[in-house]
Amino acid sequence: MTGQNPDFKQPPWVQSPSEVMDWINATHPSKKTKSKKHEASGERVLRNLHVRFDLNVEQKKIPPSTIISKFVTMMTRNGFVEEGFELVPTVELVLRGLVKAKFKNIVKIVVDEKTVYHRTVDHFDLRNTIDDLSWVTPDVQRGASVEVTAQLKEGMKSTALVKIMKIHKEKDHAVDIQIKGGIKEELYHIFLNYLHEKLGLIL
Repeated sequence: MTGQNPDFKQPPWVQSPSEVMDWINATHPSKKTKSKKHEASGERVLRNLHVRFDLNVEQKKIPPSTIISKFVTMMTRNGFVEEGFELVPTVELVLRGLVKAKFKNIVKIVVDEKTVYHRTVDHFDLRNTIDDLSWVTPDVQRGASVEVTAQLKEGMKSTALVKIMKIHKEKDHAVDIQIKGGIKEELYHIFLNYLHEKLGLIL
């Protein structure tokens, strides 16, 4: 009698239809099954995340500059505030957090809606961007908001859009993070825990 692979499932000719389907899927996996290899291996994938956080720093209300803006602020109760953190060091910590989450390619950095850094070459190491801060000009240091776009291409393709606002509406948040595509849950928590530790996120 010849030996058989213990992982090989015998055809359940006399068993229920559901068991027959289990055998078919085990011996001939469908494309749908293959596309979920991360989930099948126990690696849960989170998709199209959008989260917002505040930082554990002092906020200072910015008084309205005109009578009209004062009236609008009184009616909406949504005036502007300034966060008590330094913009550039905060951006650097976010970039380091993205590296820990396996995002390696920096695409673009926008300060106050003006693009100050744009890289179109693939496979550019995000660590180089952290080490080379030549894009940090005096105008950038005085900026009110920074947007960073980075890409993850290992295993699955996804794009992270991180916006950090030093000055924003009271009802908005200082940090806005979107991850378009998929990211392993473990990597997402590594990224989030790093930001929580270094920046003091209020969850």
